[in-house]
Amino acid sequence: MTPTLQTYYKDKVVPALTKEQGYANPHQVPRLEKIVVTTHVGSASDRKQAVEDAIEDISKITGQKPSISYSRKSVANFKVREGEAVGARVTLRGAHMWEFLDRFINITSPNIRDFRGISPKSFDGRGNYALGINDQSIFPEIELDKIKRQLGFDLIFVTSAPTDDEGRALLKALGMPFRENKKSDDEAAA
Repeated sequence: MTPTLQTYYKDKVVPALTKEQGYANPHQVPRLEKIVVTTHVGSASDRKQAVEDAIEDISKITGQKPSISYSRKSVANFKVREGEAVGARVTLRGAHMWEFLDRFINITSPNIRDFRGISPKSFDGRGNYALGINDQSIFPEIELDKIKRQLGFDLIFVTSAPTDDEGRALLKALGMPFRENKKSDDEAAA
């Protein structure tokens, strides 16, 4: 069964963006290629247990088992040895990606404390968007009484858009709750 947001993308977003951006071909319309969820346990004193907790939390949030990130070299100041587990990441594609994005837009992002929308400025110049979340408790899959330590996550939305404006238009059309500019056009002209 096709995810709801994917159907919405095909039926509503593609024709709207084709008309808005003036694409000659529907295959030129940007699409979401993957979502990467990463976390790093930092300078936790019990790093091995922290990585296991991070793996468990990412598994609950995404529905996929993450891969472990290892340090590339030893850094004495950070008490990290080469080859030591320091984080976890998972790449979502296909149906998992569309379902995760749907849950993030409609359920998770409104759970962010003092939520006024997410910043529209975190694009990388190639149409990809990165978002940092500093607490896993906003995800409904995480049980609050079982949280052992606070973990932050990075979400990277990788699109096929060649520019930031096209990537922003795609994510906005999909329902990403971007923060509106505080100044109106009338005030900016004055």
